[in-house]
Amino acid sequence: MNFLRGVMGGPSAGPQPSGADTIQKLCDRVASSTLLDDRRDAVRALKSLSKKYRLEVGIQAMEHLIHVLQTDRSDSEIIGYALDTLYNVISNDLEEEEQEENSAKQVDDLGSQFTEIFIKQQENVTLLLTLVEEFDFHVRWPGVKLLTSLLKQQGPQVQQIILVSPMGVSRLMDLLADSREVIRNDGVLLLQQLTKSNAAIQKIVAFENAFERLLDIITEEGNSDGGIVVEDCLLLLQNLLKNNNSNQNFFKEGSYIQRMKPWFEVGDDNCGWSAQKVTNLHLMLQLVRVLVSPTNPPGATSSCQKAMFHCGLLQQLCTILMATGVPADILTETINTVSEVIRGCQTNQDYFASVNAPSNPPRPAIVVLLMSMVNERQPFVLRCAVLYCFQCFLYKNQKGQGEIVSTLLPSTIDGNSVSAGQLLCGGLFSTDSLSNWCAAVALAHALQENATLKEQLLRVQLATSIGNPPVSLLQQCTNILSQGSKVQTRVGLLMLLCTWLSNCSIAVTHFLHNPANVPFLTGQIAENLGEEEQLVQGLCALLLGISIYYNDNSLENYRKEKLKQLIEKRIGRENFIEKLGFISKHELYSRAAQKPQPSFSSPDHMMFDHEFTKLVKELEGVISKAIYKSSEEDKKEEEVKKTLEQHDNIVTHYKKVIREQDQELEELKQRINTLTSQNEQLQATVTQQVSQIQQHKDQYNLLKVQLGKDTQHHNSHSDTFQMNGIQTEEVSKLKEELEEWKNKHELLQGQLREKDSVIEKLNSSQLEMGTTEQSSQMSRSGGLEHNSELQKELEMLRSQIQLQAAEISKLQMENQKLQVMNATTDPVLGDSGATAATSSELEARLEQEIKELKSEVKALSEEKESLKQHLDSSSSTVAILQDEKSKLQREVAESKKEQDDLLVLLADQDQKISALKIKLKDLGVPVEDEDDIESGDQGDEDEDGDEEEQD
Repeated sequence: MNFLRGVMGGPSAGPQPSGADTIQKLCDRVASSTLLDDRRDAVRALKSLSKKYRLEVGIQAMEHLIHVLQTDRSDSEIIGYALDTLYNVISNDLEEEEQEENSAKQVDDLGSQFTEIFIKQQENVTLLLTLVEEFDFHVRWPGVKLLTSLLKQQGPQVQQIILVSPMGVSRLMDLLADSREVIRNDGVLLLQQLTKSNAAIQKIVAFENAFERLLDIITEEGNSDGGIVVEDCLLLLQNLLKNNNSNQNFFKEGSYIQRMKPWFEVGDDNCGWSAQKVTNLHLMLQLVRVLVSPTNPPGATSSCQKAMFHCGLLQQLCTILMATGVPADILTETINTVSEVIRGCQTNQDYFASVNAPSNPPRPAIVVLLMSMVNERQPFVLRCAVLYCFQCFLYKNQKGQGEIVSTLLPSTIDGNSVSAGQLLCGGLFSTDSLSNWCAAVALAHALQENATLKEQLLRVQLATSIGNPPVSLLQQCTNILSQGSKVQTRVGLLMLLCTWLSNCSIAVTHFLHNPANVPFLTGQIAENLGEEEQLVQGLCALLLGISIYYNDNSLENYRKEKLKQLIEKRIGRENFIEKLGFISKHELYSRAAQKPQPSFSSPDHMMFDHEFTKLVKELEGVISKAIYKSSEEDKKEEEVKKTLEQHDNIVTHYKKVIREQDQELEELKQRINTLTSQNEQLQATVTQQVSQIQQHKDQYNLLKVQLGKDTQHHNSHSDTFQMNGIQTEEVSKLKEELEEWKNKHELLQGQLREKDSVIEKLNSSQLEMGTTEQSSQMSRSGGLEHNSELQKELEMLRSQIQLQAAEISKLQMENQKLQVMNATTDPVLGDSGATAATSSELEARLEQEIKELKSEVKALSEEKESLKQHLDSSSSTVAILQDEKSKLQREVAESKKEQDDLLVLLADQDQKISALKIKLKDLGVPVEDEDDIESGDQGDEDEDGDEEEQD
């Protein structure tokens, strides 16, 4: 114990041992002592020396401390001391005073070396993960701090060990649920280090419900008003979401975007924000931008943008945008965030166009932002953010582009209010070069990939001074170029002109119509100027190349060949191509091509726009080829283009013919389907009637059997009365049967009339549809099919009529039997007056019924004759239709032959087109893929048309 007092600073009689000797003795005691208390005191002493003698403790004691962690896990106190000692040795977070005192002994990578020693045995990290699971505060907290330090020193290696460890990440996720805030907060810091640049761990952490827990912590801490814990949670969320498409999709589908809306609720008085709140809100805005970054897959970005609009997050951001008292850096970041939320999303862009600033009178938010952009007193970063917002508003938004350009046209200018177009023109011609550049780039984005607006912008007239006639916007831009303004201004104007003239022959003609423009460009390119002017020379070469490539030769003095001769004489082709290459070789060009957001360290570096770099990449090669083309090649190219146009017109014509034929075929198919359904309905009716006739036959047979049984007992008086009663009932039933047969006969006659009308309609439809070959084929073949079906149905009806005639003859026989029975029963019934009267009445009725039956039989026989005649006429009609069918088959063969000739012609034309396209490619003319696709589709449609006609 006296030795320990000496180590801890107590009084000692002898000389004090050195630090290294003391550490060696303590290590020996940790290794050799059998008592737990002695080992615990020795480890506590090493902990107290570990900060001052970091190197010595790390070298001599690390192995012993790891052994303590393995063997003394039952004692939480010694485990805590050992973990603290290891943390002091490995961590570089020493106090400044201690760093100054031990500066001679400290090595820059000391912590990294000790970490490498510790993780050399992967079991040590696994042991540490097990200790972090302990609930004891004195074990868990130092374990979390030690593991965090290991990740800081050797992140990738420790991440890999934890990743392969069973349930390694899941164990650490439990730290977020710890009720002790200090452990929970340090657990957030641990997960920050664990998830850095490791997508696999990021996914595991996200699917371990990290989003839910972190958002709960942020809400509990007060959202943006919270402290440093909110900042740590936001940093961890950024690690999980940035460049991780899987986690971004999981975050969106989990409806966590909706939970971000309360973060951006601000009051009317926004003065006096704390530094922590500004930091938190800045990180929250960055988190929104991570979800809608232009570098994300377009589908994921679009879905997040729509979710932000529907949950009201975009509306909340626009509220901050228009609020007063918001700090400048928060306002700038909010503008950048709104920019990416609306970029390329039509719904969000339309909403942003409707936002008004709370001014009197209200002004559109776009106008207010543009006022800040062209105001040289505003901060540079804010002006860059506004430019980015305007670019994102116009990105893939032809409606917004048209609204901006319309504010410049003479018919829509409102003199009482400031419009976006007026602000852009004001910035374009102001004395501030940065305003010139921003306005030129903004106006170029209003024309991006929109040839219609490029032509409309040619109508814009500007009043330069009182008494002078107005000049066009195009002319005013070239005038400023020739006046020798600042480099930044000229670069901006040249980018605007290149965007304006590209892919717009009318704008090229207007530009060449001014006789001063071409000499100015050739003069600028031909001069040997300094490095600052090389960029302007390259842009002038690009503008002149665009004037050649998109020239329609409408101006005799400035045809393509004459302009190329001018370049050859005054500049030289090689020199021209060299100057053109200055653009893509410039350092600022490479920076601008990396991402859409304009980010410049200073206003002097603001030279290139991201979209313009795409245009340069697209045109540089084709312009170089166009300069070296001869006049003969140009003529051949024009001829090939004209030939292609003619062939395209022919193909379009045949496409139209085939579409019309397809429509006619569809109409005929529909008519055939209608007739087929009608025929099926008639067949179903006939089948139903046949079944009803069979039922009546069965009923009649049953009645006949009953009558046969009753005649066997006619000798008895009582049986005679019963038989008379039966006879009376049977007669009434027979009457009903006759009425039913009459009704059925009438129904059959009506059906025959309907069949006749169907045949007449078919004959008339055949005559009407004789104009088109394919339609006549379908209708006549359909008519033949229906006539054959009708002939079958007539035969069935004929057989039914014969059956009905047989039934009537049977009924007559039955009536005769009834008369005989009445004659035999008359003597028996003579005793009674009532029975005699009944029998006389019965005889009269029977005679009347017989007469009626005879008349019915006569009528049916006549009807039978008429049906035979009708059948003969139908047979003659069928013969006629068969003759027509043979004629139609010959016509079908002829039409197929014509169709085959047409297909051969189309195939020849396709071969010619492909040959001409190959020539165009050899000549260096770009051929769009849509032509190939369209020709492929043409072939497919031709084949489909042939198959349908064959069917």
